Formats: sequence, C-alpha cells, structure tokens
Amino acid sequence: MKIHEHQAKELLARSGVPVPRNAGIAVTPQQAAQKTEELGGKAVVKAQVHTGGRGKAGGIKVAQSPAQAEEIAQQMLGMLLKTHQAPQGLRVEKVLIEEPVVIVKEIYAAVAPDRNTRRNIIILSAKGGMDIEAVAEEDPDAIARLEVDPLEGVCDYQLRALCQQANIDASLVNRVAAFLKKLYEAFLANDASLAEINPLALTEDGRLLAADAKFDIDDSSLFRHAGLAVWAEGNAEDPLEAEAGKQDIAYVRLGGDVGIICNGAGLTMATMDAVQRAGGNPADFLDVGGGAQAERVKACLGIVLADPNVKGVLINIFGGITRCDEVAKGVLQAADSMEITVPIVVRLAGTRAEEGARILEGSSLIPAATMQEAAAKIVALVQAA
Repeated sequence: MKIHEHQAKELLARSGVPVPRNAGIAVTPQQAAQKTEELGGKAVVKAQVHTGGRGKAGGIKVAQSPAQAEEIAQQMLGMLLKTHQAPQGLRVEKVLIEEPVVIVKEIYAAVAPDRNTRRNIIILSAKGGMDIEAVAEEDPDAIARLEVDPLEGVCDYQLRALCQQANIDASLVNRVAAFLKKLYEAFLANDASLAEINPLALTEDGRLLAADAKFDIDDSSLFRHAGLAVWAEGNAEDPLEAEAGKQDIAYVRLGGDVGIICNGAGLTMATMDAVQRAGGNPADFLDVGGGAQAERVKACLGIVLADPNVKGVLINIFGGITRCDEVAKGVLQAADSMEITVPIVVRLAGTRAEEGARILEGSSLIPAATMQEAAAKIVALVQAA
C-alpha cells in the first residue's frame, strides 16, 4: 500500500524521525492560505500524489506569503501532474503545507527488503537529491548497503561504519547513524516494504530532516494496523486496478487487447504465454482465485471488459478447488446482465468441467478443449475483428 508524503512523515515522526514542521493538508486554495499563515506566512506547497519527480513537474513550489500560497494551490489543485513515473498524469486533490527550509546538504537514505539475502537492507549515499538509479549507474561506489541480521537487529557501530562507507562528512556520522536507527525502527514498526528519504537534508540552521519521504506498507500486514488500512486508496494510476483491489481481485492491466481470466497465478501466466505464442497481446493478468463462486467470476469479467482495449476474452479454468460449473454460471450471469460485444472463448478442465460445459451449451460463448486451442481461437477472433 502506497501512502502519501504527509502520511509517511506522520509515521516517521511517531518513531522519532525528525521531519519539517507542517500545518497539514489543504484541499482548497483558501485552506492553503490559512495554513501558510499558521506557519508564519511562508510555506512550501507540495502536491500529494503517488509519484516521484514532483518538483520537476511543478508539484512543489515555495510561497512567500499566504496570498501566493492560495494562488499556487489554485493552480495545483485539480491539475494532472505528469512525471517520468506517471506520464499519463495523476490528478492533484490535496496539497501539503510545510515549512520552507534552506538545504545545504542532501543525503539519500532508504530501507527495503532484499530478496537475494532474505534480509532488510539499509541504503545510504552522500549523493542525495537525485534518482538513486542514476547514481547506481553512474557511480555505484557512492551507494553503501548494510544487511541487517533479523535476530540481532542493527547496531550503532554498523551504522557508523555504513556512514563512513558512504563518505558522509565525519561531523555528521553520529547524527546520520542515529537518524538511520530511527528510520529502521519506523520501517519495522509499520511493516513497511519501503522507507525512502530523499533528500535527508542538512538545513542551514543545522537540523537533519526527512525533507521528503516515500513509504510503502505491506498489504498483508494491514490486519495488524487498522489505523493505517483506512489510508488505502488503491492504485491511483489505474482506476481498474484500484477497483479490482477494492474487490480483492488480483488484476494487473498490461495494455494488450486479449482479456485473460484464469484461476491461479501459474495458470494465468501460462495462458498469457500461450496467447503471445499464438500471436496475440494479453490485456491483463487476472487470477480469479481458488473456489471462485459465480458472483466473483461475474465481477472479474466486468473488470476485464471495462478496459476499452479489450477486443476478446479468454477464460481458462482448471478446476481443483474452483468448480467449473460455478465459473460457467458466473460467465452466463455476466453475459445476461452486461452488453457484451466481444468474443469470449472458454476452456474448462477439472472439477465438474462436464457440468460446466453443459451449462454453456447454446450460449454465444465459444468452447475450447485445451489452453493452446483456446489461445489460437481468441487471437484469431480478435485479429479478424
């Protein structure tokens, strides 16, 4: 689950990580002016959207007065903020009003899981303020990493050694090490999958602050964090993925024209491969899940057909826990309640496959005996259309 900068800074502050002072969120230009007044008349107005590169895209601006903050918010609220991470644009619905700080030194700091070592790693670089990917490519030695033992945790001497490896100024080593320890505590306390501070800023008045923060929380842990679950907004970049997320459907839009509905991640990926081998282009990854009932199958078909790029749908079900007759009922219910104008090829195998096939007899749905046959049929129909 991605959370906004202001929410990330709230979590960091709870763990003792120093962050800039802010007056909260504004959703109207008038609120932006009022909150700027609360900060003493000057503020940074920051668009709250799930993407990096906001500054370059015009999503972060300094206001020298409440009136200017109101003017900036007037321009920013409702705009589509286009960045390299979100070229299609994300609509700005709220802005953070934060104290302006003069930065004299920028550092990059992050905590993330490393699947290769199966440990969390703390990443540090004296080259903050720019894309860490660019630093990794241009100067990989500028990035220092510390693998954290899950039983022993992180020790102060390890953090100081990490700072030295990253060429942090000697005068800042102890302070940066203390910052990293608090950051790691925040990462663990909130079951995060990413905690990224860029920049970790040394300000003109000598403070060390998380000037910007990106924080992702493991969806599977939200049952332990009821207070954080309410922040879930789904995928703001794709409304169909967001809607699927609300219905607990595993769906990823891929941009092709052949809709895919299967049960099980492995079968779904194999079906996508079969479609590609047949000359088609999968429009999505959708795993209907085990034991899918008719209503769930109907909901899945609705999500796939909501993609305007979809010119045909392939439903490939191998019945184990999932009953093929229930899938067939769901598809027919969807066909009766929706205006379906694209061909649908259905392949059923396994538990109650024969019953499912009988249910589909006489309908407009096109049967197939194997995955390869189903892929060939739907690709031919899409290409003919």
